[in-house]
Amino acid sequence: MNSPNEPCLLRSDRADGLCQLTLNRPGQFNSLSREMLSALQQELDAIAADPAVRVVVIGGAGKAFCAGHDLKEMRANHRKEFMQALFRQCGDLMLTITRMPQPVIARVHGIATAAGCQLVSMCDLAVAADVAKFAVSGINVGLFCSTPAVGLARNLGRKNALEMLLTGEFIDAMEARAKGLVNRVVPADALDAEVERLAQAILAKSAVAVRMGKGMFYRQLEMGLGEAYDYAAEVMACNMMSEDAGEGIDAFMEKRPPNYRGC
Repeated sequence: MNSPNEPCLLRSDRADGLCQLTLNRPGQFNSLSREMLSALQQELDAIAADPAVRVVVIGGAGKAFCAGHDLKEMRANHRKEFMQALFRQCGDLMLTITRMPQPVIARVHGIATAAGCQLVSMCDLAVAADVAKFAVSGINVGLFCSTPAVGLARNLGRKNALEMLLTGEFIDAMEARAKGLVNRVVPADALDAEVERLAQAILAKSAVAVRMGKGMFYRQLEMGLGEAYDYAAEVMACNMMSEDAGEGIDAFMEKRPPNYRGC
């Protein structure tokens, strides 16, 4: 997928159940070219099918987390068919993140703008450095960030999302946390440790419970209240039948650490 000028668009490092993906176009602020989207899609599809990977972290190389779509690429391919294919490709990637069984954590060390902000919103969790900034700034160049609006509206609430979308103004990391875009904010030199702490907290839990729980969480959001409770009750009953649930409850009652087997 990589062009000669971009030998490694996406770095992938796996160890002990954790996969760290690093967007690697620092000279372009990790913008989401079609090649970058393809590389991410291919890697996430492979991860989703690999039970050895339990948590995914997405970060960026260089100064930025992700500056959104590649504007130069878009201007060089100024055709409606290209734009339709690009935004469908991006949407498919965002849906993959929510549909894959592993929790995905955004590690945000610098700016996250437009589709980069969308990527943060669609990751299951997000940890930001205190110097990180967020914006959906398409409106500043005559373009309403419609696809980022989907993720923002599902994280920030209508008025907070629309304020960002209509003004294009940056918000800092603490405001992003207050509005629900990120979970945790730490000093830049503590970012990796905080991401690791969050990942390890998930890795210590039952893989069965995490996998079932993530799938249930997103599916029930699209249901009515009654249907959601019926569905959640069925998932919880199935979860209770797992060996991990039995082991976890026995360990709790016996005051010992659980020994989960992932089944």
